[in-house]
Amino acid sequence: MIFFLFATLIMGAAYGYVGWRLMGPWRLSAVGGWAGWGLLFGHLVCVMTSFALMRLVGSAPWTRAVWWVAFIGMGFLSFIFIGLLLRDLGWSGLGLIERLLPGESTLRPTDPDRRRFLLGAFNTALLGLTGVAGSVGIWAARHVPDVREVVVPIDNLPEALQGYRIVQITDLHVGPTIREDYVAGVVERIAGLNADLIAVTGDMVDGAPADLEPLMQPLSRMPSKDGVYFCTGNHEYYSGVQRWCAAMSRLGMTVLNNAHAIIRRGDASIMVAGVTDYRAHTMLPSHRSDAKAAVKGAPECDVRLLLAHQPKSCLAAEPVGFDLQLSGHTHGGQIFPWNFLVPLAQPFTAGLHRLGKMWVYVSRGTGYWGPPMRVGAPSEITLLLLQRAED
Repeated sequence: MIFFLFATLIMGAAYGYVGWRLMGPWRLSAVGGWAGWGLLFGHLVCVMTSFALMRLVGSAPWTRAVWWVAFIGMGFLSFIFIGLLLRDLGWSGLGLIERLLPGESTLRPTDPDRRRFLLGAFNTALLGLTGVAGSVGIWAARHVPDVREVVVPIDNLPEALQGYRIVQITDLHVGPTIREDYVAGVVERIAGLNADLIAVTGDMVDGAPADLEPLMQPLSRMPSKDGVYFCTGNHEYYSGVQRWCAAMSRLGMTVLNNAHAIIRRGDASIMVAGVTDYRAHTMLPSHRSDAKAAVKGAPECDVRLLLAHQPKSCLAAEPVGFDLQLSGHTHGGQIFPWNFLVPLAQPFTAGLHRLGKMWVYVSRGTGYWGPPMRVGAPSEITLLLLQRAED
């Protein structure tokens, strides 16, 4: 309840700022002003209602309609909020420079009507740009992700594992707006990748198994020579992680909660380990993420692979001696410019990175969360190819 109230206050402040700075320069009539503020307030109520419905009611046709309106509006308002904030920061910056310049130098119009006209023209242009960016973002988010191929060099990789094909999907977020047809499209694309192993690195759902497990059934048909392996993300804990782990097992996945499995190819071997979400212990104390426990009792292997939902798990994993960590969680930022804020919380945002002797690959995600939009951070199905590192 405290979190819900805090979120309402934060979002209310953001909506208030948008209304104040967007409509102010236009000199709307009383009717127009009331209509604008009414629209913003109504959408804020819709957003907060959608969060409550997700927790209390579950998935139903009428609730999905509320979610669509709420989440699409959130995406557009995000662009408007950022645009207005940058405008105001720039405008204030010019004012500061004016005060530092000698004499009567001015960088901004002194006539109040001229200033109001420029601000109003900016706001009109911002709405147009938001409409274009939001529409492109919806198209980008709603089509089945492309395959991103990544070569990972591994020291002393045996010949039997040369070109080993790992397919990673993550952050699918099946729920309010991602349904069975999208899941089926992802599985159909995976079917053509000739995967040796499929890694599923968490945040696959937003809702309870009773509502969503039927929509996940296409995942049971993912073809893989050496199996499908799953680690939990933070969103699994919001809807009953124990039930979701059982559901993933029913879908044919091997659930790795601080555990490992061994894959053999002739004389070569791969250890695939999985840890629970980085902050799982705050929701279920017995699920504290533990990279050391995940490898306990494991034999020496040629490749040591870790599935860890959050990239920051790498800080504990690298000393354990893994060769490669696969993560998601960040969505690559999903919508510009939020990708610039992700590094404040995670060591890596997207792509392949080196930490000590370990590679860390962070997927931008196979689905999306919240606004059904992606701008500057396309979703992906990742095909990772193991290759012997050059001496």
